[in-house]
Amino acid sequence: MASSPQSFNKRQREQAKREKAAAKRARRHARDDGEDEATTDAPDEDALLERFRVLNERRASGEITAEDFEVEREEIFGLLGLGEV
Repeated sequence: MASSPQSFNKRQREQAKREKAAAKRARRHARDDGEDEATTDAPDEDALLERFRVLNERRASGEITAEDFEVEREEIFGLLGLGEV
């Protein structure tokens, strides 16, 4: 006995739902992987602030010149996205 057209249509709908769900999972997985890469490219703000603190201490103690201090400070501020301050 042949199956009814209704059961065939139901199987088709369920298969389409499964395929759509699988595609959605794949998109989410690809998006999540992309976000992880983006966050690792960002500078570590705490490390840069610590570097700036140490730089200030070195300048105060006279270990480095004012010119070297300014060059290093501009580099740190640039990495922090502060530009010229």
